[in-house]
Formats: sequence, structure tokens, C-alpha cells
Amino acid sequence: MKKALPNTKVTVKLRRSRYKEEWYLIIESYPVYKRGSSRASRVVESINRTISTPIWDKSSIARILPDGSFNYKPKRDLNGIIQCRSTIDQEACIYADNVRKLRQHEYDSAILYTDKENEIAAQNERGEQDFIKYFNGIISKRHPNSSNSIIVNWMRVGELLKIYSQGNPIPFKSISVKLLEDIKMFLLRAPMGGNKKGTISQNTASTYFSILKAGLKQAFIDEYLTVDISAKVKGISSIERPRVALTMNEVQMLVDTPCKDDVLKRAFLFSILTGLRHSDIQALRWKQIQQTSKGAWQALVVQQKTKRPDY
Repeated sequence: MKKALPNTKVTVKLRRSRYKEEWYLIIESYPVYKRGSSRASRVVESINRTISTPIWDKSSIARILPDGSFNYKPKRDLNGIIQCRSTIDQEACIYADNVRKLRQHEYDSAILYTDKENEIAAQNERGEQDFIKYFNGIISKRHPNSSNSIIVNWMRVGELLKIYSQGNPIPFKSISVKLLEDIKMFLLRAPMGGNKKGTISQNTASTYFSILKAGLKQAFIDEYLTVDISAKVKGISSIERPRVALTMNEVQMLVDTPCKDDVLKRAFLFSILTGLRHSDIQALRWKQIQQTSKGAWQALVVQQKTKRPDY
């Protein structure tokens, strides 16, 4: 197996025109290694210059033609510049060599980059990418087994980000504390989804902003951000609301009220007596019902919303 050459060589070459007795000046670079690939490639660049009076080096054969004649390589001076009979053509060749020097310097400088400089270049590339696209792409990654309500909330935040940016991308490099404060103010007056009119509540805005901060935290972990900017911005405070609970008289009224679906009624009463959510009751299995040492019965439940085990 051949070992890849460590340096890229840039050369001025001629390519014959199919229509006229003239030659295009081109810049050829080889080997070129693109980021993330170990395979060498050849890069050909046109400089939009042609010549018609090259001098051929009869001592250097480039190719033997089918009829037995020869194609010769162009004659070059000690500096490697192609020689021509015409002054105008010679100036074009000198121009082409200047371009070659520029490209050669670029490739030679590239191999001198330190790992740190390469990382800075990679970070700059990540900084150009769109945060909204990234945010929508990590929903399934972060919540593969989450409830529909959580996924819907994340998707709604993605929609609101598009509304905030008026359909334009939000590059990672543009994310700052000021930008997050602007988004926070936007969420406090953001429109409700669907056909509903009005703006979302402060508690909903608080939930949405927490989701946004979670997305930014993941972006920091994935190295799209160099600073955990989510930690620099305070969340939206939620408004405590009194929890409404049924009294025993109201529960008794429900027990006494007829219901066409007896399973639905018993499931609802079971939810009242245990405090379990509908989603937790649906996921409940007989093996989770256990008897304690004192003869009482209890259900071992991992709550769907909080993922917290509970009795």
C-alpha cells in the first residue's frame, strides 16, 4: 500500500482546446486531502487564460499518439514558467505562475496548522450552522421514549423560534445573552398554537423557555457552543396556582352518578384514590401490585411524566 504524500504540489499545466489551436492554462494540485478523508484527490482550477504560442521541449515526450507521432511537454525556464513565443502569451504564463505560488503557499501553510487552529476552524464551521434546524433534530434524540406532551412542547418551541426569526436561520455564532433575553421577551407575548387566539400564559412561556435552555445545553455538550450560555440566562418565573382537589362529598357524588362505561368510571375513581395520572394507569401491570409485610396492597409505579419511581 502506497503511503500518502505529505505535501501538496501545485503545477501550471496546459489543456488543449477542442475548437481552436490554443491551450488553456490550468492550475493542478495533488494530492489534496479534504477534512475527514484519508483519500487523496486532484484539484484542477481554471484561471481563464489561453495561449497559442507555447514552445515545446522536443527532449521531453508527454505522450505517444496512435499514429506514432509525439506530444511534447511545454518548455519551462529555471523557475518552472512555461515559455511562449508571444509576449502576451508569456505574460499570461507569468500570471498563471503567480496564481500557482499563491495556491502553493495556501497548501504549505495548511500543513503547519496546529491542532488548536484546526479545532478553531472546525468550531467556526459549526458556528455557521442553524440552531433551529439543530434544535428540531435533537428532539427524537433527547426524548426517544417520552410522552407525546413533552415532544409536542419541544416541537412548539421549534415553531416559535421560526416565528421569532421570521423564517431565517439562527446561526450558532449569533447566539448571545442578549439574543436569549430577546427570545424570552418574545415568549412572554408569543401567540397560542392552532386556532386559538391570544398569547400563551406565563407558565407556558416558562416551560417553553426551559425547553429552549435544555436545547442550548445540549448544543454546548455537542460542541456547537464554546460557552454554556444557557447557564447565563435566568428562566421565566412561573406563577403558583392553587391545586384544585375534589372533596369527599364530591367524590361520593361521582360514585353515585351513573356512567355508561363502567371501566372508565372505575379507572377515574382509581385515579382519584391513588393520585396516578391517566398515562400511569394505562401502563400499570399486575406484577406492579404488591402486598406489604403488613398485609396492605401497594402499586410500584415509575411515573411516565417525571420518570420517578413511587409507591
